[in-house]
Amino acid sequence: MSKFMAGLVFGMLASMASLAAELTPTETRWLKGAWPVVTFAREARLPLDIVVQPQATPGAAPLALAYVDGRCKLVLSMRGNPEADTALNGIAPELHDAALELMAAHELGHCRRYLDGAWYGLPSGFSTEVPDALSPELRVAYADMQAARREEGYGDLVGLAWTRQQHPQHYERLYRWLVEERSRDRVRGSPHDTLAWVHLAREGAALQDGSIFAAASLLWTRGLVADD
Repeated sequence: MSKFMAGLVFGMLASMASLAAELTPTETRWLKGAWPVVTFAREARLPLDIVVQPQATPGAAPLALAYVDGRCKLVLSMRGNPEADTALNGIAPELHDAALELMAAHELGHCRRYLDGAWYGLPSGFSTEVPDALSPELRVAYADMQAARREEGYGDLVGLAWTRQQHPQHYERLYRWLVEERSRDRVRGSPHDTLAWVHLAREGAALQDGSIFAAASLLWTRGLVADD
């Protein structure tokens, strides 16, 4: 995680206005769109910092979550990264802000899991089934991949819960967009093969009550059962 710390680090008390002089237009646009989620994290007293990587980061996820020394880091990797400029392609302009909030809430779901000490963990009664034919090294890699997939599924549900609670008028369209994203070039069992969870949120009704994390957890556990 040390490479993230080479970036520009902003504490949660910083305002968008004070950040703007340090940022590129793309970074400013993404942070402006995601800011309601950042504000929510601050009000919930989650230990969240914003990290902007100043070096070129081609191939990196434009927005990601790191966990360093007990604090969550919302990491922007956008400089020299074409994906940052194309990530909103195909989304209607009026949905851009809500889509960026969904992405940021997804990462906040990862933060919640880290803070709860639950990262890569399973609820009581669940276990990862690893094929016996795999070598010891591949067994470890397989278990890690499945754990990463579960965490991505939880993150997607938190993002959808945020959308259902904050932008119910956009839920159906953003839900369809997320399904398309997870279906494109799908590799079954890979970390972003999260449709087992996303499909459970089709109507969104199960995500409208309680905190975004509690609502996501209920469907996430149901997805574990369905995916078992």
